[in-house]
This record gives sequence, structure tokens and C-alpha cells, in this order.
Amino acid sequence: MNNDHSQIVNRTVEYVKETLSDAEGGHDWWHIYRVWKLSKHIAENENVNILIVELGALLHDIADSKFNDGDEEIGPLKAREFLTSLKVTEEIIQHVENIIRHISFKGGHNITEFSSLELDVVQDADRLDAIGAIGIARTFNYGGFKERSIYDPNIKPNLNMTKEEYKNSTAPTINHFYEKLLLLKDKMNTESGKKIAEHRHTFMQQYLDEFYKEWEGEF
Repeated sequence: MNNDHSQIVNRTVEYVKETLSDAEGGHDWWHIYRVWKLSKHIAENENVNILIVELGALLHDIADSKFNDGDEEIGPLKAREFLTSLKVTEEIIQHVENIIRHISFKGGHNITEFSSLELDVVQDADRLDAIGAIGIARTFNYGGFKERSIYDPNIKPNLNMTKEEYKNSTAPTINHFYEKLLLLKDKMNTESGKKIAEHRHTFMQQYLDEFYKEWEGEF
């Protein structure tokens, strides 16, 4: 099984690297790589199926709906087609599909329709990559990609957005810290995730303090 596990994971790595070779910088192979590594670290302290964790981490952004006209089923479909080609069991395929469907922070107040320890692990890893130093870099990279302003003091963060409002927001990038990033610390599922999130959350708060000082020309 270990050999089969390694072969499946290695083939999946190759597939993801090729598929995301032209992806936006915050959702490229290196994002997947970091989430994969974090997932394996968090999984060490959880009673999970590690193959499902690795496949869920590697395939969670194989076709992000943000870059596919909001289609939330294209990711699970691509994952199913690929895993079927590797003759992965139907049980594992369904679990990976559900991780992809339910991993994302979509704004609003959504009722969770699926839960598993494997999803908890991969979701924590994905959220950890959205905060801290890397999270800040990814946020401004995506803001530039969407041609958003960096900051506008006259446009306040909206903390009560619906899922649709969140998805269609054109607000300045700094607002995203309050509408998502600073909320993630309290949404961690695992003890390992919570510990890492505390450190990264503090770093973001320090960054924002410095940002506002520099914005006003202070030194």
C-alpha cells in the first residue's frame, strides 16, 4: 500500500504542476505545495487517512471557481476524472470531491453540509496559507490581478456580506484583511492549526499597524 500511495501521490503532483503551470501567483503550484506540506504536518497529530489528506490538499484548487466563471463543480469533476484514471477507489474519490467542494471560505453564513477529519486538516492548511507573510503577499497579488485599489479610507469593510456579495466584491485589498484574513484564526479546526494561526494572525496585525502609519506619512 505504501508503494501504491507514493505512486498515486507522485502522479498527482505531476498532474497538478502541469495543470496549474499558468495559474495566478497566489493559486499556483507553490500554493498547493505549501498546503500539501502543512496538511501532512497537521495530520501527524490527527487520526486521518493520510492518502485522502494528501490528495485533497493536492487537488483542492485544481480548478478554482474564481477563475472558472464561478463554477464550483469543475474542480470536483476534474479531480474525479484524474483519480479515476489512476484507479483510485470510489470511496476515496467521493471524499476528495467533498473536500474540494467544502474547503473554501465563501463569505456569508453557510451551513456546512459535509464534515470529516481529513477536511478539517486540509481546510486548516489552506487557511493558514491565506494568513501571515505569505497570506499578505497572496492578498496583494490577487488584488493586483483583479485591478483593485490597495486601500481607500472611505470604503469600509463589509463584515456581513452574503456569499454572492463576497464573491463579487471589488473592494480595496486592505478590506480583505477584515472580511476574511483576520477571521480565520478563530475558524481553525485542529490544535496544530490553531497554534500556527496565532503566530500568523499576530504578524498580520503588526503589518496593518505599520501600514496605516506609513499611509499617513508617519515614521
